[in-house]
Amino acid sequence: MINDPLQNPTDLSPGGMAPEAPGGAPAEIAPPSRPAQPARKLNSLVDLYVDRSSFEELERRIERNGPWDDWGLYQMAWEAEEACRIDDFHELQSLRALPQLTPLPHQLDTARRVLHEMRGRAILADEVGLGKTIEAGLILKEYLVRGLVKRALILVPASLVLQWVRELNAKFGIPAIAQKKEYHWTNDIVVASMDTAKREPHRTFLLEGEYDMLIIDEAHKLKNKRTGNYQFAGDLRKKYCLLLTATPVQNDLNELYNLITLLKPGQLGGEGDFASNFVEGRRTAKNEDRLQAALGQVMIRNRRSDGQLEFTKRSVTNVPLHLSPEEMALYDGVTQYVRQHSRTESGDMASMLSLVTLQREVCSSRDAVFLTLINLSKKVPEGSPLHSRIWELVELIRNIRANTKAEKTMELIRSLDDKVIVFTEYRATQDYLIRYLKEHDMAAVPYRGGMNRGKKDWMMDLFRRRAQVMVATEAGGEGINLQFCHHIINFDLPWNPMRVEQRIGRVHRLGQTEDVRIFNLCTYGTIEEHIVHLLHEKINMFEMVIGDLDEIVERMEKEETLERKLARMVLESSSSADLREKIDGLGDSLLDAKNQLQRERKP
Repeated sequence: MINDPLQNPTDLSPGGMAPEAPGGAPAEIAPPSRPAQPARKLNSLVDLYVDRSSFEELERRIERNGPWDDWGLYQMAWEAEEACRIDDFHELQSLRALPQLTPLPHQLDTARRVLHEMRGRAILADEVGLGKTIEAGLILKEYLVRGLVKRALILVPASLVLQWVRELNAKFGIPAIAQKKEYHWTNDIVVASMDTAKREPHRTFLLEGEYDMLIIDEAHKLKNKRTGNYQFAGDLRKKYCLLLTATPVQNDLNELYNLITLLKPGQLGGEGDFASNFVEGRRTAKNEDRLQAALGQVMIRNRRSDGQLEFTKRSVTNVPLHLSPEEMALYDGVTQYVRQHSRTESGDMASMLSLVTLQREVCSSRDAVFLTLINLSKKVPEGSPLHSRIWELVELIRNIRANTKAEKTMELIRSLDDKVIVFTEYRATQDYLIRYLKEHDMAAVPYRGGMNRGKKDWMMDLFRRRAQVMVATEAGGEGINLQFCHHIINFDLPWNPMRVEQRIGRVHRLGQTEDVRIFNLCTYGTIEEHIVHLLHEKINMFEMVIGDLDEIVERMEKEETLERKLARMVLESSSSADLREKIDGLGDSLLDAKNQLQRERKP
């Protein structure tokens, strides 16, 4: 019989017999040991250069008692579990992912309300400078952390695209990109201008997709449901939606209805139901308690007067100026032309009110009034006495060799020796000021609504890093943040106090560390003197809380806007004294509205 060593393990000798110990006794069998591992071959440069000792040590620990006999590993595992633990589902989970960001109490409260009460569809209508962008970023981050949002589309004015991208990336760690190429639309978080998004071929691509969240900044531009912007925003498929605006109501209640219907259809009922239930007149509401309750379900409006927010101080200086004889001759000639035109020509009130713009432009620059006169000459028949009068005014313009306001502006800038933003209402004045400042070796950049996104960003960067002065128009100044500057010169003033406040709000906002100085240029003996008298001396708008100011203005504009009221007074006044008396009466009405508001707010 043949011995099988596999079946008879003791038969391990070459001859099939167990080895013998000395003396002839069989030797004791030792337990089998782990066979020696063949030397591992070096198959790559990684094997040659990587130190695997730490991995081998970990393997030995796992074989022996598992990894938890190492205190460091145990502590890391504990901290990982602790980081994932949720104490309260109703609290904001995103805050632990944002250690460098400290939101203000009203911003945290807004985020919680949008999350739990409004289910991700809300109008953020905080006053200027209270941080609506921070609120929107916080809400978006919260939805991302909770896994409720993956794709988001953010539509903003072209000038704000890169500002939004920077803030979302730097403050919230949200990987947003600015849309520049066609393929950028496929990214998860995209920031683009509304004008670009609604234009083909982008429009078709976006309408075919679906978004978890849509954010629209400066949403008051969607107030008219007949516009392409409104229809495009309504057609976009979105689960959650945030509309940001500091001015949810500007002209009439129907605009507010359109905005809320875009956000949450049916919230205010049908258009007919809304009109019968809540609209007394175009700007007058009825059943205000019911309307406020309905609005409170979709709109959040934080005011500066509500919380304990601390802003730096603002100081206002009116700078009175006397026009040169040549400039005053032009102003008197334009004033006479406006009165003559309003008496001899019949037309709708809108065309009559446009004449008043001539007087305002004379107070700004000869360049501004020149362009308007040329355009008017094309509309007036050549044989008309008004036509010849226009060209007489053009001759007066040619006699003007200096600009009193520009000279004073240069003097102020040099005395401040710091960055200054100069606001003007007119593009022609802006162009003139840029030329004038450069001729006097002053580094200045323009900023206006007609610039494309890239040029606006370039101008802003130049102002921040190199230029001392930025000359901005109303449209260009919308939405920009200029906390690094704390000096404003109002080269000319709007007639609406809220527009003045929006200018100041570009600088005097959260994040401003310096007191803000505001200089209002005012020319004696002109319509501008009356406006400064109304805004500064009569209602003291520069010292008022903006929340009170906009409510007072809204009350005064129930039948007609403040600007139209002022323009009508100019046309109907027979003299400067008569105009002052009418404006004083308007100021008294504003003061009455202010006092009534204060009485209503008393506990």
